[in-house]
Amino acid sequence: MSRSEWPVVEGFGPYAADCRYFTGYKPCRFRRLCDGCPEYRPRGTRILLINLDAMGDVVRTTALLPALKRVYPQSFVSWVTLKNAAPILEHNPYVDEVLLYGPDTVLELEPRRFELVLNVDKTRRSAALAQRVQAAERRGFGVNEHGAIVPLTPEAGYQYWTGLDDDLKFHRNRKSEQQMLAETMGLEFRRDPYVLVLGPEERSFVERTRRAWGLGGEVVVGLNTGCSTLFPYKKLPVEYQARLAEELVDRFPGVRVLLLGGPEDAERNREIARLTRAPVLETPCTEGLRRGIQYMDLADVVITGDSLGMHLAIGLGKRVVAWFGLTCEQEIDFFDRGEAVLARVDCRPCWRRACNRPVKCYERVDMEELLGAAGRQIEAAHREKAG
Repeated sequence: MSRSEWPVVEGFGPYAADCRYFTGYKPCRFRRLCDGCPEYRPRGTRILLINLDAMGDVVRTTALLPALKRVYPQSFVSWVTLKNAAPILEHNPYVDEVLLYGPDTVLELEPRRFELVLNVDKTRRSAALAQRVQAAERRGFGVNEHGAIVPLTPEAGYQYWTGLDDDLKFHRNRKSEQQMLAETMGLEFRRDPYVLVLGPEERSFVERTRRAWGLGGEVVVGLNTGCSTLFPYKKLPVEYQARLAEELVDRFPGVRVLLLGGPEDAERNREIARLTRAPVLETPCTEGLRRGIQYMDLADVVITGDSLGMHLAIGLGKRVVAWFGLTCEQEIDFFDRGEAVLARVDCRPCWRRACNRPVKCYERVDMEELLGAAGRQIEAAHREKAG
């Protein structure tokens, strides 16, 4: 929309209805009337991204944003997500608007029109929202008249089929989730990393904490000890992690160990600290997601299961050692800064929330293999710190 096309309030003047800073509710952040304002920035291509799945999926989906902006450099990206995941998108330079999923947001979206809607979730609520919003084009996944999830375009076919064919998903597929997602959305895959950004105050907090805790030139290893309650078999036993902390300190002189986790891991970390003879530092687990990300940023190497913590560590550019039991390691890209350790069971991966086998996959993660991978990443971190 050119300035000459702006609507006019009779007796007052024109307003920039398509400006990315204009809300129509109160003066924008520049506190100027639209006519003659040098800060006018048209929204361009209006894009709605729908991602209501697990928080780790939200982190992973941020890798789609650079590819999207390459195709649509002048665009306004709105992202609908759940309230608990919204903090992940703070300070993200590619996202112009974060909308919290709920009845009010669905109502708000009804009169709006988008040039492009991208639904990355294979769930009914996300698919229904993608098809309810006014859009010139839709990509990703929708829902048919029978309530079944369906691919909206041929490009979505491969990722769609990995959800139906366990042999393809568990054994034959060699594409990362990021590659499948980019291809699903018809975008060129260039192996773009996650986009997880700390703001200035957050970076200052990390540096203050680093000094206060005496974390200087030594390598700091973070043990991300837990995961979501949906998949309890992604957690290593408490006794195992207590011993792991001891072995890290004994084998790699100068290494400092942090215990990381979410609110559900606070008691677990206290127990690990009680059981181990290693001088571990417990990070607070109940100060919110953004603060948890900042505590993780203190670490150089993160040892974790396949969890939100793993994706946050990848997003922060940490060196990562991740163990895998029930999930698919081939879908994870460490961007040449990590490696996977596989549980020694013949039934993996299975993606089951319950297991009736006498020996669980989390009991068959080889300690020596995990320490070997940790040693390689610690050595690489040492070299990076040395310049």
